[in-house]
Amino acid sequence: MSRRTAAARAGSRHLASLLTLLSLLTTSLLTGCRAERAERAPGVLTVAGPEQVSTWSRNFNPLMPGARWPTEAGIYEPLAIRNAATGAWVPWLATAWHWEEPGRVLRFELRAGVQWSDGAPLSAEDVAFTFELLRRHRALDQRGAWTFLESVEAAGPLAVRFRLARPFGPGLVALAHQPIVPRHVWAQVADPVTFANPDPVATGPFTQVRRFDPQVYELGRNPRYWQPGRPAVEVLRLPALPGNDAANLALVDGELDWAGNYVPAVDRVYVRRDPAHHHYWFPPLGGTVFLYPNTTRAPLDDVRVRRALSMAVDRERLVRVAMSGYTRPSTATALPASFASWTNPEAEQRADWLRYAPERAAQALEEAGLRRGADGWRTLPDGRRYEPEIAVVSGWSDWVRAAQVVARGLSSVGVAARVRLLDQGAWFQRLQEGAFDLAVAWSVEGGSPYDFYRWLMDPATVQPVGTAAAGNWHRHGSAAARPLFEALERTTDEAAERALVGRLQTLFVDELPALPLFPNPSWGEFNSRRFDGFPSERDPWAVLSPHRSPDCLLVLTALRPAAETTR
Repeated sequence: MSRRTAAARAGSRHLASLLTLLSLLTTSLLTGCRAERAERAPGVLTVAGPEQVSTWSRNFNPLMPGARWPTEAGIYEPLAIRNAATGAWVPWLATAWHWEEPGRVLRFELRAGVQWSDGAPLSAEDVAFTFELLRRHRALDQRGAWTFLESVEAAGPLAVRFRLARPFGPGLVALAHQPIVPRHVWAQVADPVTFANPDPVATGPFTQVRRFDPQVYELGRNPRYWQPGRPAVEVLRLPALPGNDAANLALVDGELDWAGNYVPAVDRVYVRRDPAHHHYWFPPLGGTVFLYPNTTRAPLDDVRVRRALSMAVDRERLVRVAMSGYTRPSTATALPASFASWTNPEAEQRADWLRYAPERAAQALEEAGLRRGADGWRTLPDGRRYEPEIAVVSGWSDWVRAAQVVARGLSSVGVAARVRLLDQGAWFQRLQEGAFDLAVAWSVEGGSPYDFYRWLMDPATVQPVGTAAAGNWHRHGSAAARPLFEALERTTDEAAERALVGRLQTLFVDELPALPLFPNPSWGEFNSRRFDGFPSERDPWAVLSPHRSPDCLLVLTALRPAAETTR
């Protein structure tokens, strides 16, 4: 297939998606806006959460992936929140923290007067118990806290002491962002890994499950919430929306108050519908989107092949066709925008695999032993045609188009790649367990460049295939990177940290464990007709997207009903 034909087909699919949405909007206008007809009680905030599914299952377990939004940060709460928009730490269940022994013993002071939604007081025993659950059931330790912890103990009714097994300054984010569960409830749970927690007892602003149906669920506010006068929102309403098209139709129709959707031609499709109330903000704070190669599967274990596949991807076309130009191609070091000041220019210059170069890609594949047959397709050394699948979530239309652009690029150099569309749950399970060839997915950003690269390269984060991994889904461990991570864990000197991170960037460029595609915009839209207080480009006090956790907790507790609302 020629490059011109591939671009035309990709553009046609993008246009078709936009025309479909515009057609649905026209139908909505002719039949009457559903949002105006529907009876909507005051104080009900309707949200399109991060999950795009046809039906809901009742799961509010904050310790495992797959729980309903906003279980992790909205029903349950962390000790503190690092605001990704500002870089500042916001005290939450803890009011303060400090190192009793630099790099080894960290003490948190808990907020007085916080109650669980059943009236029991929050105590240091709850925090210690939560982390003990993570120690006993390592599948719950999604942030890897027990890779560096030695013990956690209550140091008084409202003080918790974390003792580290080794100096580990970067551990603050993992500890502070961990949702805390009540000991008096979870001590009775036989298996916290499989526990669905249908009726949560929590400290967050929304703890009352008022309604739970396959198509919609509603959460009422916590009558004992510790922030006076908050939340001003009375009810969160979450409709089941199976994909971007359904979510976007609900958004532009005015059925949604808050969403984090990719919307093609957002000014024309969404803002123009109601310029006074329809707003969006898409800052590049969503982390880097990668094409992850499963390095446990040949030939993706060969860096020459990974470089060749990277050179077959036209990133400029990808962001134009798949992402509507809302973002830019990734840099070679792949650092998210929030860490841009850490970029090592010398590492950037070493990346000969970032530029689109199909001829060089074809040559590199030949040198790696993937010969091109008479039919134009490449074969593995054993003679089988190389036909990798690219796994992507079926409802995420922007990423689906990105995967299609990648597949066409690979096909142009003889790699018979095909896109595999999966439901979000099945996709994420395959990702975590290493059951894929190639996959389009986000990055584990964390609170520093250390966290970002750790989940891309650190041998300590590599899990066996079949074991769920919190990150490093591609299962790449760099022996050369491990001493650099150890040095970063020991130091608190920023100049030393920057030098070490610079060396990690050089290793990333040389080893190319995953193929960076583009910085993901942090999609966020809101309708101010019924609620005010959302962050925006003019007032960027927090990330707008409801998909970012625990940042969404900052927004949930700040929203208020608009002075004048129209049903």
